[in-house]
Amino acid sequence: MHLNSYDEWSPLREVIVGSARNYISHERELSFDLFFHDNIVNDNAFRTEWYYPRLSQRDATAPRATPIKQQYVDELAEDLDGIAAALAGLSVTVLRPMDLPDSTGTVRTPAWAASTVPALNVRDNTLIVGDEIIETPPMIRSRYFETQLLKPIFQEYFRHGARWSVMPRPLMTDASFDLSYVRDTSAGGPTEVIHDPRPSPYDVGHEMMFDAAQCLRLGRDIIANVSTANHALACDWLERHLEGRFRIHRVHRLSDSHIDSMVLALRPGTLLVRSPAVLDKLPEALRRWDIIVPPVPRSNNFPRYDDDDLVLTSKFIDLNVLSVDPDTVLVNEACPELIRELEDHKFTVVPVRHRHRRLFGGGFHCFTLDTVREGGLEDYLS
Repeated sequence: MHLNSYDEWSPLREVIVGSARNYISHERELSFDLFFHDNIVNDNAFRTEWYYPRLSQRDATAPRATPIKQQYVDELAEDLDGIAAALAGLSVTVLRPMDLPDSTGTVRTPAWAASTVPALNVRDNTLIVGDEIIETPPMIRSRYFETQLLKPIFQEYFRHGARWSVMPRPLMTDASFDLSYVRDTSAGGPTEVIHDPRPSPYDVGHEMMFDAAQCLRLGRDIIANVSTANHALACDWLERHLEGRFRIHRVHRLSDSHIDSMVLALRPGTLLVRSPAVLDKLPEALRRWDIIVPPVPRSNNFPRYDDDDLVLTSKFIDLNVLSVDPDTVLVNEACPELIRELEDHKFTVVPVRHRHRRLFGGGFHCFTLDTVREGGLEDYLS
């Protein structure tokens, strides 16, 4: 089919669902710690100092790999297959990326090396705007070439007329990262505020680094979360690249990066938000929309993990739902409070299993990339 996706809710016809094959470990290094800063600091405060060593005490040339238990990976793969089956049962065509080969261990550039990960959270590194694929500049080094695993799918859409762009790839030396967010917002605890990045002959200063999951697509308008100079540079590029076709609205520090567990548009005029305070940072036109604020998730909604399991997302990760159409939403079956709240607002909820969302940094919206929806270039904000 022809690539066509302008918003978050129009009837879904084609979607990519991520892969977990050969997800072996999380690699603790500068880009990883910066990306997951809020959750590592706030949600793992009970961890002991030896497990999250201070950056000044660790060997910066030897990133620390945190193994992931094979049971969790196997169960994640089962749940991804369940998500794909649920969507297929709703008459949605499901595409899957290439699996990460067993032999792919490390990605290397002239400036650094990092372990690779599979194309699981496929929303993050690709922004679909209408009939265009935009590969965004990654914020975690291990994900630098992740979109290569989506190339066969992108190639097919390109053959059918899609535009295909790649934002400039950052060198990603330590000096590339704007550290102001972690300096200004650190809650203390086991992760030390980062002061002195290691110098590199490849330093060029702050660079574009930005994930598509920082965007909320509303037809002609795109809401983009900006928390660092890296994000701001990427928004400059997006504004110039999309000028005359789309309008970019910047919101500032709504979160550290992604906003799809803070706010999602379920249909025109209705937002799902973490709390009413989210509205204060949104464009004025969106503040007039109806809002759904679900109850705070209960701790027994989540599996219990061992002390050596790294928790990467907050307890609000299940707000990361996927709209199949303006009335139908995929929701984690482990969230009865959220299900009831959406049903009270007249949505048809499709419960689907997703157990280890806090270990792998994503929910249904993260794990999917909607490539074909029926909607068009509508104006929902004017």
